[in-house]
Amino acid sequence: MSQTGIAALIFDMDGTLVRGAEPLPGLQNLFTFLQSRPMPFVIATNNATKSPLDYKRKFAQFGVEIAIEQILTSATATAQYLHKELEPGSKIYMIGQPALKLALQEAGFRIVTDAKNVAAVVVGGDPNLTYEKLKTATLLIQRGARLIGTNPDVVYPAEEGFIPETGTTLAALQAATGIQPILIGKPEPHLFDLAVAQLGCAPAHTAVVGDRLETDILGGQRAGLKTILTTTGIDNEATIPEKNIHPDWIVNGLDDLISLLN
Repeated sequence: MSQTGIAALIFDMDGTLVRGAEPLPGLQNLFTFLQSRPMPFVIATNNATKSPLDYKRKFAQFGVEIAIEQILTSATATAQYLHKELEPGSKIYMIGQPALKLALQEAGFRIVTDAKNVAAVVVGGDPNLTYEKLKTATLLIQRGARLIGTNPDVVYPAEEGFIPETGTTLAALQAATGIQPILIGKPEPHLFDLAVAQLGCAPAHTAVVGDRLETDILGGQRAGLKTILTTTGIDNEATIPEKNIHPDWIVNGLDDLISLLN
């Protein structure tokens, strides 16, 4: 356990460890440090466009070896949530990427492209979003399908800047239908609960590290976790008073995080 009282970590992904296809400075140093302690960790990301295996391969390209079990995504959390809520084999209309489709299929659901009777419309990040997809989803929700969002993130930090994410699509569907989505990712408890259970460490000695105040930090606080804001993504010192969400610590990058934990 470090001098901060932190014994385990829950990491955000985009804007915290990587930016788009590139690792953030200090990534290899961080995981070398964690493995030398050893300090258990889980990566819990709101991004539903990649599978845990995709992320494992991505980190391997950066020279960092991470087990698939150490990676949780909002797609897998969404599938677990719906497995408890819907009948086996239920039909689902999905806006998203193959990783989300795979997670839902592995949970026993049927993914359909158009149908009058679907149990839920599930929305994740989709760079190929079209008007037809929005139209189909809108009609299905009007006919009674549940609206489920993998995460509420409105934008995503990419190399070229902040680009539209799941929350943007959900806002359009909510405007069209008047239906508020059920959200699975951070700051809702589902991902945090899965991560804490996997780590086996008391929440009071577990810290979430993330770049978004209203998802990573607020969600961590609600879950009773310690919170560390990194200024490498969406939020920084200037947005803390604006959003009135105050982390326990602020770091300016992964090397600063190592210093905090040392």
